[in-house]
Amino acid sequence: MKITFLGTGTSQGVPVIACACEVCISTDRHDKRLRVSVLIEEAGKSVVIDAGPDFRYQMLRAGVKHLDAILFTHEHKDHVAGLDDVRAFNFKQQSEIDVYADVRVQSALKKEFHYIFSEAKYPGIPRIELHEIKADQPFIVAGFDIIPISVMHYKLPVFGYRIGDFTYITDAKTMDQENIAKIRGSKIVVINALQKESHISHLTFDEAISLAGEIRAEQTYLTHISHRLGRHRDVCAELPTGIFLAYDGLQLEVNHK
Repeated sequence: MKITFLGTGTSQGVPVIACACEVCISTDRHDKRLRVSVLIEEAGKSVVIDAGPDFRYQMLRAGVKHLDAILFTHEHKDHVAGLDDVRAFNFKQQSEIDVYADVRVQSALKKEFHYIFSEAKYPGIPRIELHEIKADQPFIVAGFDIIPISVMHYKLPVFGYRIGDFTYITDAKTMDQENIAKIRGSKIVVINALQKESHISHLTFDEAISLAGEIRAEQTYLTHISHRLGRHRDVCAELPTGIFLAYDGLQLEVNHK
């Protein structure tokens, strides 16, 4: 199973509009971060976790020719705003795209993209098939066995996902021991690390490192990174063994089953 980091940035991306900090003006490609998303591929099947405002460009940049499904973690704009661009896959594949989300996120999608769900279908609108996710129910998408992981983004519940030896968590601030237990045994874990300063709804750099030590995966990658965390090369020098800073375009391989 191949994992491609389509985006590793926070809601504003990096560089931030009109910002002249050392990270935003950096010429290092590792400091250029689109909104957070990952692509999972195996045996000709492709699934994306989150489709934010950079979804169209991410699909082009990664050369994605076929998409089976989108899994949504939660309803914030930087995770759902690109849903309209599944139209290209509808046209090429001549099929609907399966979309997986809990009932709250589905309700938000129906408000944000009301035209998709209207009874009078305008020609050319995206065609999707909604599937409900529940916290205590593993499910299968395009042959991938998926275990939902429940985390809290301040007071907002968010889903992470475990697929075989890979677990992906974004926009987390806290998680209970029951869900940490679901993650343990993963060889690769991805968790968010927004910045070094305290934040109400995201893990900080130190909190993410502490959580990685509690989970004890062979490799942990940090994502959902803001320009306030620092330059990629400088932050990498501070990381303990086995913990890495993810970047756009990074590819990993791991067992699915």
